[in-house]
This record gives sequence, C-alpha cells and structure tokens, in this order.
Amino acid sequence: MADENSRRTEKLEASLAHLEHQVEQLNGVVIEQGKLLERLKKEVHRQSHAMESLELERIKSNNAKPPHYQ
Repeated sequence: MADENSRRTEKLEASLAHLEHQVEQLNGVVIEQGKLLERLKKEVHRQSHAMESLELERIKSNNAKPPHYQ
C-alpha cells in the first residue's frame, strides 16, 4: 500500500511539474501576443491617420476654388 501511494504521489508530482511548465509557456505566449497586439494597434492607428490625411488632401485638390478667389 505504501509503495502504491508513493508511486501515485510521484505520478501526481510529475503531472504537476508538466502542467506548471505548460502554464509558464502559455504565459510567455500570451505576453508576446499582447505586445504584438499593442504594436499592431499603433500601426493601424498610424495608417488610419495617414489615410485620413491623404483623403483630405485629395478632397481639397478636387474642389475648385470659386472664380472670385482666383
């Protein structure tokens, strides 16, 4: 009985160590994805701003000034 309990305890400890390792790896992945997400958000914001600026310039260039402004 003591041998069986010892074997079961060792198996549980090994499983726990394996799960702890997996949690550490997953945590690293989550941290990296968070960093990537922030970088991509900044890039999307930058590109949106650039597109807005280009669109405003295009609109301004297509609107002819009235004759009394020329």
